[in-house]
Amino acid sequence: MDPPAPTDYSFTAHAASQFINYEKDRQVKSKDTIYATSNGVPMPHPYETQRVGENGPLLLQDFHLLDLLSHFDRERVPERVVHAKGGGAHGFFECTDPIPELTQFGLFGTKGKKCPVTARFSTVGGESGSHDLARDPRGFAVKFRTEDGIWDMVANNTPVFFLRDPAKFPHFIHTQKRDPSTHLTHADDSTMFWDYLCNNPESVHQVMILMGDRGIPDGFRFMHGYSGHTLKLINKSGDWVYCQVHMKSQQGVRFITQEDSAKHSPDYSQKDLYEAIARGDYPKWTVEVQTLTPKQAEDVWEKQRINVFDLTHVWPQGQFPRKKVGEFTLNENAINYFAEIEQVAFNPAHLPPGIEPSADPVLQSRLFSYPDTHRHRIGVNYQQLPVNAPRTGFTFANFQRDGAMAFYNQGARPNYLSSIDPIRFRTRTIDLDKTHSHFTGQAITFLSEIRPEDFNAPRALWQKVWDEPARERFIKNTAGKMELCREKEFIKRQIAIFREVDPDIAARLEKATGVKGYDGIAGLSFNGTHNGMTKDPKLRYANGVSVAGGSSVATSNGAPSRGTHKDLNGVTNGA
Repeated sequence: MDPPAPTDYSFTAHAASQFINYEKDRQVKSKDTIYATSNGVPMPHPYETQRVGENGPLLLQDFHLLDLLSHFDRERVPERVVHAKGGGAHGFFECTDPIPELTQFGLFGTKGKKCPVTARFSTVGGESGSHDLARDPRGFAVKFRTEDGIWDMVANNTPVFFLRDPAKFPHFIHTQKRDPSTHLTHADDSTMFWDYLCNNPESVHQVMILMGDRGIPDGFRFMHGYSGHTLKLINKSGDWVYCQVHMKSQQGVRFITQEDSAKHSPDYSQKDLYEAIARGDYPKWTVEVQTLTPKQAEDVWEKQRINVFDLTHVWPQGQFPRKKVGEFTLNENAINYFAEIEQVAFNPAHLPPGIEPSADPVLQSRLFSYPDTHRHRIGVNYQQLPVNAPRTGFTFANFQRDGAMAFYNQGARPNYLSSIDPIRFRTRTIDLDKTHSHFTGQAITFLSEIRPEDFNAPRALWQKVWDEPARERFIKNTAGKMELCREKEFIKRQIAIFREVDPDIAARLEKATGVKGYDGIAGLSFNGTHNGMTKDPKLRYANGVSVAGGSSVATSNGAPSRGTHKDLNGVTNGA
């Protein structure tokens, strides 16, 4: 049915209709529309063109053809450099077990409190057309549209990652992409893959998870999500704790073997998620938190050498048990994938009151990098897109104006702090002087070093978590990946790293590959990390860097050592 003829011809009425028409357009069927050009002029047929006579050249005046082709030429936005291949859906979160004693975050403060969510799951290294069942970590991002602003939980399906030094990230991702000369991925040539890993041994825990059963989850529904990074929760009294967020699949965890992965569709995970929701089998995840106090953070470093700022370390759950907060359900498929999933943009800096970042250096770098890439990929006004727009419990405004595709441009309101038409402010609820540790010190260069404690968690994974069939699958997967490496030196070094985890791993890999690895890493130097396990000063520093002008090795390896969290009473701002 055609819309009624307008009775109000003002621009105000036109603008109002555009807001209403977005959802109408999202739902309307083709049979209820009339074909037209982008400026709304009806056309009798989409295939017709204008030309000189029956066999002459085309006419430049044929706007319909030019409109069609010029838009087609620009249909693609740049794909994500990381997490390009993915899928997702919409749903809602509900708080079931409030934690107001831990955080003033409104969503976690009242039982039954709900908010809409959008989740996107993805592989990490592959392109947008790559296989869903590649052996790769999975991105696990959830956008919570709360009354206090958007909270983006930008997580993975593994509790750790390959690195803890932020400047390594572009280098690492480059090794997961195509070779710059052969243009092959590491499905055919894993040389770059192992070159990076054997020079950055702090990656070993994530490597073991990747080459283990969790390396190929059975779609998106049967995997957990982990913040990996340490956050902070702040309550209304200003007291705070460190926090890790876990999102546990209520469907359980399932995996697909390397052999079986080739039997499935390249879009297996998205297909599985979409069809499950379509038939009413809505997937759910429990949202849980692990917490520890600032003193406990210092204690676990001093006594157990667990660094809460280290993305390669985990917190023992027996010592710091998970606490349920709520659960989210995905019950609504996207109607238009591009508008609602491809354009969704997650930002770990999107933190409502009650949640703050820690000093985790990789998290700190992501606070910048994520919104920076969204502005490049989608545009400076990407947060005005409906899928990215906040849904607050108040009318909000700011002084951001203009830029490409400005839609909500805030009317005639002043674009500066005006005394003529003043904006309102909410009273501060977070004492940042108290919430953020009292960091004092000189500027330093920093690069982490590999130490014995970095092998504790992967050793527990091998010895205590995996059963024998899981160990055998790990060896088979790893050896298969090693066979694709052109440089056996890299395999020797990687086996030496595995030997530090457990000699049994090294022995099994040597048998499977026919390559004899080095005895351990004490006799090795690394181009990516300092070697804290060697006694030879020539081998200790990354890439043989000179320390004559200062060393980038830190005593605490970046951890919050004793005395990091100082009492701020009496400290004057700016003093």
